[in-house]
Formats: sequence, structure tokens, C-alpha cells
Amino acid sequence: MKKKILIPITVFVLLAVLFVPVPKSAYKDGGTTEYCALTYKIVKWNRLTSEETFRKTKVYFFPDNFKSIDNLWEEEKTSLESTFQGVVREVYDTTVIVEPFAEEGEWRSSDKISFGITKLEKINAQVGDVVQVTYTGEIMCTYPAQIFAKSWKLISKEHNCQEDESVLYVAKKPVIYLYPKKKTDVTVSLSLKGKLTCAYPKYGDMWRVTAMPDGTLYDKQGKQYNYLYWEGETNAEYDFSKGFCVKGEDTAAFLETALSRLGLNRREANEFIIYWLPLMQENKYNVISFQNEAYVNTAQLNITPAPDTLIRVFMAYKPVKEFVKIEEQTLFSPKRIGFTAVEWGGAEAK
Repeated sequence: MKKKILIPITVFVLLAVLFVPVPKSAYKDGGTTEYCALTYKIVKWNRLTSEETFRKTKVYFFPDNFKSIDNLWEEEKTSLESTFQGVVREVYDTTVIVEPFAEEGEWRSSDKISFGITKLEKINAQVGDVVQVTYTGEIMCTYPAQIFAKSWKLISKEHNCQEDESVLYVAKKPVIYLYPKKKTDVTVSLSLKGKLTCAYPKYGDMWRVTAMPDGTLYDKQGKQYNYLYWEGETNAEYDFSKGFCVKGEDTAAFLETALSRLGLNRREANEFIIYWLPLMQENKYNVISFQNEAYVNTAQLNITPAPDTLIRVFMAYKPVKEFVKIEEQTLFSPKRIGFTAVEWGGAEAK
């Protein structure tokens, strides 16, 4: 009699072990939870990624149920799709290099992203065009960074950001931050002695945005931006009578100190260095001079309401093969008081 009772109990216990999932504690990746049985595992994904939270419930059967959560994630993320927009910077037979817009999360990984186009639809994208790229997996840590693009499409041909060899300078990536004391509608216009070749958001006759105290900007459609961005061609004559001659390998350390003296905060200085360092660190030396009068006269900003503090940092530099003796430039900045506007940019002397 006892044996007859024990057999069903044993079968029940065995089935429970094989097929009834037991919950585990949630992981600290955002709240992913596992429910484990001997023959399968249920994972309720709630994992934070660089862009958003990945949410999905999936069953993993033997033998995948014995894989660690990290190994399963490596498999899952290869199928993730991400999309960004940016400006085409270089076009080759089999690859393209795109500069993501600063508002895109990909820009935090690299200012240049390369991907193959042989298996993609032919859209006849040219340098300066704006494209939207869809890719799977993660961004590979190279320079330029690399991705596996699944598709791309042409958004517009309005951002012609190519350099013109006939001009002396191309003002590269001047960006404008706005920090009002309270939520404020702001207009910004640029009077440039030259040609405006690229702007984001779209410029028209001016930018109209709503600025928040933390620097976040919104357009009329509610789209969010970190700053206003433009590039332009000018025949400005920048002054190199004073400045610094810096080894290429010392560029990062030099910029850290110089930008702090010029009034950029940590976020602004970090974004400046991320953009310019790859262009300068491989040079044997760089002669660097931060412009004031020449730049302000070439590119005048009109901001309404007028900021209480305006900080404009524009670096002109030229690569040289030998050390150049130059009178050292004095760097200083006004104290940030009230509504503060900050701009940085630069140019390489031809």
C-alpha cells in the first residue's frame, strides 16, 4: 500500500523538478527575472541599455536553460535593432561613414560610425546628405566605430557640410548651449561673414526653442536637443601671434586645463575634446590659439532674451612637424551669472 502511494508522489516530485519553474531574485540590470526548471528557463527581460529598457519574455529550453544570464544576453542583443540619423561624411565603394547628430545616443559612442553598404538598398547618398540608419547589435569600439547596418534611407539633401578648398577656414561644429534660470522661449540668430553650410536643428532665419535650466532644448514639435549646431565657411584671418605649441600626445591634458580656464563646464569640455582630440592627437605638434575678436567679428550671435553671461570658445589650430616658439596666450572667462549662453567650435588652418 505504501509503495502504491510513494510512486505517484515520486512522479509528482520529479515532474515538478523537471517542469515547474522556480523564481530567482531579480538582477540589478534593470529588473530582469529568471524562472528556472530543470528542462527550461523563462526569462522576463527588463534590462537597461544605452538607449532604452529592453523588455521581453522568452523561454529557453535545454541546453540553453543552463546558460548564464550574461551569455543569454550576448545572444539577445545581436538581434536588437537601433536607429539613428546623421550626416554622411565619407562615401566609398563598400562602406560609408556617418556622423550621428548629437541628440542621438550613438554620438556618445563615437562622432563617426562606419558600416558596409554592399547588401543595403542603393540610395545614392552623397557627402553632406542626412540619412537614417537601422542596425543590429552593439557599436564596436573602433575609430571610426563600426556597426552592422540592416537598412538606411535618405532623409534630406539640405545639410551640405563639405569643405571648400577655396576658403581659408571651415568653422567646424560650433555648438550653442542655453542655460536660463527658468523655462524660457529663446530665439538665436547667426550673422556669418561667409556661408552657412550645415545647421541642426534646421535653421531657416533663426532658431526658435524652449530652453530649460539644465540646458535641454525643445523645438515647437517638442523634439529634444542638447544644443544648437552649425558649420560654416569663412575667409576669417585668425590670429596666431599668441597661443601654445602642444605635442599631439599631450593634446587631451592641455585641452582639459585650457577649457576649464575658458569657462566650459565638464559636460561642455568633454564634448569639445571628444570631437577634436581624434583630429589632433596624431599630429607631432599643434599650434593652438583661442580666438576672440576675429571669431566674434566673423560670426555674430543674436540671442533673445539676451543672456546675462555669454561664453564663446573658438580654437584655431595648425599641425606642425617641429616645436614652434610662440608667446603664451592668457586664458580667462567671465563668471557664470544668470541666464548663461555658451558656444564652442574650432577650425584647422590650411
